[in-house]
Amino acid sequence: MRFPRNSVLIPTRTPAPTGAGGGLLPKRDLATAWFLVVLIAVPAWALTIGQARDMGIEPGTMGMALPLFLLLWVTMMAAMMLPSMAPVAITWVRGIGRQSSGWIRAARTAEFLGGYLMVWTAFGALAYAGLAFTGDLVANHPTAGRWIGFTAFLLAGLYQLGPLKYVCLRHCRDPMSHLMQYAGFRAPARDLRVGVHHGAYCVGCCAGLMVVLIPLGVMNVAAMAGLAVVIFVEKLWTRGPLLARVVGLAFLVLAVLVPFQDWPLPGLRDSMPPTDGM
Repeated sequence: MRFPRNSVLIPTRTPAPTGAGGGLLPKRDLATAWFLVVLIAVPAWALTIGQARDMGIEPGTMGMALPLFLLLWVTMMAAMMLPSMAPVAITWVRGIGRQSSGWIRAARTAEFLGGYLMVWTAFGALAYAGLAFTGDLVANHPTAGRWIGFTAFLLAGLYQLGPLKYVCLRHCRDPMSHLMQYAGFRAPARDLRVGVHHGAYCVGCCAGLMVVLIPLGVMNVAAMAGLAVVIFVEKLWTRGPLLARVVGLAFLVLAVLVPFQDWPLPGLRDSMPPTDGM
């Protein structure tokens, strides 16, 4: 299906990348890919859950220095993002394997993954700055917590319904044309550029969802699991774009509720006065 160049709308039902309409991987390779995804994602989730138990749900950066936060952030992103980006990544890595072998293949694969991780690490640094700012604000002005939650849900909802979300989601849902574009990238740093390019679209697709970790709590395992499911379904289900809109509307509803309700703000609630004191 072709879209007008100036249009930002996409249909609510489109072929999923790994479904019958996409066919990025043969069934046997797809089964192997999902096995590898589970093999990597399960330890990432185990480490994330273990850290969450030790740290609890608190506002801000929970006293973590930036290097530790980025290490934990990348682990969290591996747990949350890997299932949804695996088909594209494995397709590109298989292409590397057909073109090279030995240490050259290993170096090119590491370069591709490094580019992807660079983008998410940079986004993690922005997340750290945002969490540090909101944490300090809540510590100094406890009543600000509700308005931080309101702003976060409002921005997330508007982003989910906005054009940039759907430009990035279209890329992540139908990446074949972009894989063909990547084949035209030239050395040096070809695979690094591919990783950065695809990672940037991935961040753009999920940025609004990540914003709600401010009110929900960055170490809230239930919230991370829920967002991981949303990310997976948005990218791989035929009605993923419709789900994105529904989630955006839900965030806007929460934005209306949070000035008067504490339950949508587990990441900020302990530092705020009760609602009766408003």
